[in-house]
Amino acid sequence: MLFLIELWESVRGFIATGGNVLYVVAFALLLMWIMMIERYWFLSSVYPAMKENIISNWDARTDTTSWYAHRIRETWISEANELLEQRMITIRTLVAMCPLIGLLGTVTGMIGVFETMAQQGTGNPRLMAAGISQATIPTMAGMVAALSGVFFSSRLDAQVKLAKAKLVDSLPHH
Repeated sequence: MLFLIELWESVRGFIATGGNVLYVVAFALLLMWIMMIERYWFLSSVYPAMKENIISNWDARTDTTSWYAHRIRETWISEANELLEQRMITIRTLVAMCPLIGLLGTVTGMIGVFETMAQQGTGNPRLMAAGISQATIPTMAGMVAALSGVFFSSRLDAQVKLAKAKLVDSLPHH
């Protein structure tokens, strides 16, 4: 329990040093990871049963060569693709937004530096240090959040594309 309290205090100190923009970075990161975990869960748990259901329905059809059969096949593939692609655009958007949110922290931190310089003058670097840390820490946090998202969202994209291709290949048409 003491470890968790110390961890929480160090996180609060980090956020106090970096400014309130870090809350926005943390929220975007949390939302991105919740969505990515949900997509991984969908691909590993829900989608295989759905794919087997589509394949068994296709195999149960007596007619797989007519124009209507091809449209039914395309509809099933399209519905599966739509479910596979759910939230992927949002995940990619959050990955792209994290560095921009960090840059917002840079701007607010630099505004703090300029306010200090306007009020106290340029002679005291200690007064400017708080604004400079508020300018650099959110940028770093946004980049780290984006890097973690880039790697895992790229892997997730590859798995979605592979799942789509395997579904198409498992529904033979003549």
